[in-house]
Amino acid sequence: QVQPQESGGELVQAGGSLRLSCATSGYNLVNTYGMAWFRRAPGKGREFVAAIRRSGGDTYYADYVKGRFTISGDNAKNTVYLQMNSLKPEDTAVYYCAVDIYYSTYDVKSEAKYDYWGQGTQVTVSS
Repeated sequence: QVQPQESGGELVQAGGSLRLSCATSGYNLVNTYGMAWFRRAPGKGREFVAAIRRSGGDTYYADYVKGRFTISGDNAKNTVYLQMNSLKPEDTAVYYCAVDIYYSTYDVKSEAKYDYWGQGTQVTVSS
């Protein structure tokens, strides 16, 4: 069973940077279709942040993070990263890592695309 584990969340000032990591507990990234980051802000539903596909390494971003966040993967470490720059208070949320193992036709920005989820890591951006 795949057990994604996020880390790297913390309190940071607006304008600062953080890098989140998601390790797949030894499950090889090359055996996935892709991975993604979602987030849930206080009082809101979970929303898409970024995704990376194994085939071709294509990346996808939500408009509200485009140009500020970068998703990348390290197959040797079975880890996916989310580099977050120019953080804003509205980026405050619990960030979740998700893994796409089984084939589906759902859009990469849909929660339904992903089969395993981590417990989340808290990111708090102070103004």
